Amino acid sequence: VQLQASGGGLVQPGGSLRLSCLASGSFFSIDDMAWYRQAPGTQRELVASITSGGMTNYADSVRGRFTISRDSTKNTVYLQMNSLKPEDTAVYYCNADIKRAYYYAYSEYWGQGTLVTVSS
Repeated sequence: VQLQASGGGLVQPGGSLRLSCLASGSFFSIDDMAWYRQAPGTQRELVASITSGGMTNYADSVRGRFTISRDSTKNTVYLQMNSLKPEDTAVYYCNADIKRAYYYAYSEYWGQGTLVTVSS
């Protein structure tokens, strides 16, 4: 099982980016999916999460600017980031709880990270 994140890059303040994360490999089901970020010299923090039923949760710092969504038919989670600020600069990681077979418990998986830089 792998999580492959993409969509990062350099954007000016006020701009937008859309991150994607595809879960691939052999597995039975995906439960919660989430995006975390880590800026240099800081701890990794939760940005947004979404349950299998579509319930969402956001960090206060991004609420109203970022939107998390998922397409279960494509095993993909998205993060639409609008009104980006320099303080949003970080490596963004996707995260998912995945069950490899019906008799397995859910395990946590991480993507490789994608860099988002907000700068003029």
